[in-house]
Amino acid sequence: MTGPSISPNGTSTAPSGDAGGPPVGIGRRVSRWFYGRPGIFLLLLLLPPLLWLGIVYVGSLFALLLNSFFAIDPFTGMVKYELTLATWKQLFTLANLDIIMRTVTMAACVTVGAAIIGFPLAHYMARYAGPRIKGLLYLAVMLPLWSSYLVRLYAWKLILAKEGIISWIAAHTGLSWLLDALLALPVIGGPSLSVSYIGMFLVFLYIRLPFMILPIEAALERVPRTVTDASADLGARPGTTFRKVILPLAFPGVVAGSIFTFSLTLGDYIIPGVVGSSRLFIGQAVYLHQGTAGNLPLAAAFSTVPIVIMAAYLMVAKRLGAFNAL
Repeated sequence: MTGPSISPNGTSTAPSGDAGGPPVGIGRRVSRWFYGRPGIFLLLLLLPPLLWLGIVYVGSLFALLLNSFFAIDPFTGMVKYELTLATWKQLFTLANLDIIMRTVTMAACVTVGAAIIGFPLAHYMARYAGPRIKGLLYLAVMLPLWSSYLVRLYAWKLILAKEGIISWIAAHTGLSWLLDALLALPVIGGPSLSVSYIGMFLVFLYIRLPFMILPIEAALERVPRTVTDASADLGARPGTTFRKVILPLAFPGVVAGSIFTFSLTLGDYIIPGVVGSSRLFIGQAVYLHQGTAGNLPLAAAFSTVPIVIMAAYLMVAKRLGAFNAL
């Protein structure tokens, strides 16, 4: 603490914080202490989220991975807490690999379909729509997300049913033969759209489409109009400008949107359980093995498959600049 100071008239005055001055509050003292130590202050701010991610999230993933190295005792049906690769060998059997390939194929098809359908709308929103039209289109894209997931799913279940509106329209327009031919296709067909992979694809596409449109639109908003104007001034046709200029610059947005559509489809177990055939997807296999079957190690092994796939996918997406569009 500094000593007293001398005033111009020769009297001494005590500095602020001494017995003769106003007291300094504890809050100000703590603030001054942290001001001189910004590293400690930053650590205290980040400590709660770091503990949440480190203990709750990463810790649960580690526990999940650890469970996959245990196995079920074939005689007692109980988990044997001994490290083994027997569960992983069971995961890579033909039946389980079929589940993995089926899920990845559906996720890839939904991602490609969402990109094909969502890109033109996102392009119109970013390049041509006025403020009022753009606001209405934003509302139209976001509005389905405001309603219940299950309400939308069961609404589509009714639409795709054999007595639903699609079958009714096909019957009254003379297109029943086309619908029957579509349902007669091997693998993807079925008795009706509500119990076929075609119907499942349509529901997935409807549910995931907003997650593709918004990142693409955000990426297209960042493309300067001067770039496209320069392309036109150099003699490029609109199609050439789109292929050579707009599409490469918007591609990170497509990859960013694919992260959402692919990952959400990869782990979904509700849609395959309501719409589609009885063949399992990864999410259903996890739910079945940890619940009805009681095989927690195999459920844990199945759960790590989407994590590994998305880790590899994110590495590729980062190289393609997808995170720059988020």
